Amino acid sequence: MPRFMGFVRMEEGIGTPPQSLFDAMDAHIGERAASGVFLDGGGLYGTEDAVNFVVRKGEVSRVDGPYAEAKEVVGGWSILQYDSLEDAVADQQKFAELHAEHWPEVTVISTLRQISNGPDAPGD
Repeated sequence: MPRFMGFVRMEEGIGTPPQSLFDAMDAHIGERAASGVFLDGGGLYGTEDAVNFVVRKGEVSRVDGPYAEAKEVVGGWSILQYDSLEDAVADQQKFAELHAEHWPEVTVISTLRQISNGPDAPGD
């Protein structure tokens, strides 16, 4: 059964989402957890405590947050499992629609990526 990683990206420092979005997401995620679709996930703190290790030309350097150049940050993540890519895409759209309905004043990018099980292409 294919597994996927979902990301939610948004502008940092835009405030707290409305309670109605938290409530809708709790119901949405609860249903998917009960059915075995939602395997794990959670929200992320801001970049003020983030640490990046940058590899450039064979050298490793550490860069601590916050990152002034960051326009969008990953605010949440999930590991999901679906019977098909089509099911995953349809459900990710429902997840994005929760944000459109409950927090329409912000721009949110909801990304879905299939998790690789090896060197083969997705779906192989």
